Amino acid sequence: MAEINEIQAFSSAPVGQVEELKRAGIGRIWKQLLRSKTGLLGAILVLIVCCTALFSPLLTSHNPADIDPLNRLKPPIWLDGSMPEHWLGTDNLGRDMWSRIVYGARISLVVGIGAVLVSGSIGAVLGLLAGFYGRWIDAIIMRVADAFLAIPTILLMLVVLAVVGPGMTTLIFVIGVTNWVSYTRVVRGEVLSIKERDFVKAAKAVGSTNRRILFKHIFPNVLSSFIVISGMNVATTIIMEASLSFLGLGIKPPAVSWGGMLSDGRQYIATSWWVATFPGLAITITVLGVIFLGDWLRDVLDPHMKAKE
Repeated sequence: MAEINEIQAFSSAPVGQVEELKRAGIGRIWKQLLRSKTGLLGAILVLIVCCTALFSPLLTSHNPADIDPLNRLKPPIWLDGSMPEHWLGTDNLGRDMWSRIVYGARISLVVGIGAVLVSGSIGAVLGLLAGFYGRWIDAIIMRVADAFLAIPTILLMLVVLAVVGPGMTTLIFVIGVTNWVSYTRVVRGEVLSIKERDFVKAAKAVGSTNRRILFKHIFPNVLSSFIVISGMNVATTIIMEASLSFLGLGIKPPAVSWGGMLSDGRQYIATSWWVATFPGLAITITVLGVIFLGDWLRDVLDPHMKAKE
């Protein structure tokens, strides 16, 4: 009985970088963030965008959908002909640019995070199954993944959205379902290595079920790679949403989307540059913040980066 308890204790002891981070605690991670200029900058940018989206009603005094044709294409406040109440100017329909940019942050974050949750859930489960069980399950899952890789992602999304129709829920689902392959391939590779370790064999020896082994012992050890991929995919998803909204297949008006704002302002670039410039800057700043933060997470969570410390 004592021998079995010893094996159980050994089998349940997490290994890998995730456990190292747990032992190190939040304090160590915080110190690493402060030492990383790009990571800190990324965290600040992401925090600003999140706070902007969360407190949108408090940061604006105009409804982003209100139309004022008499004050259309008013310039920002530092240019001649501007209006003090529209400090970033107005668009081609007289709508306040600042309010639309602030509310557009909500759409980008909801779509970006929502689609990553969908694709990450699908990809992680399929990767765990393919790597752990192998054989015909692995063959079927990886051949389906290969088929998805053979089809241009943007083309597949355009076809589905053209058939189903635009909308936030549809957009999140379509982007999520078409971007699970990267998660599956990475998780599968990690599982193939981890399942041969002693703590997994010990868990099998004491009679742990496959479900418990997968989600109690293996998944915590692939979580670091999963977090890194998810962070980087948020940036990709934000760009995808903006691209599809630019083409008219993303977010439907009157909901505000940075990609839709770019589409509205593209014909006024020569005369009213701010209509397209400000939403473009919002997309750029948000994506850069996510990428910087994602790079820092990769450095922290990747065990190969430990040698640099």
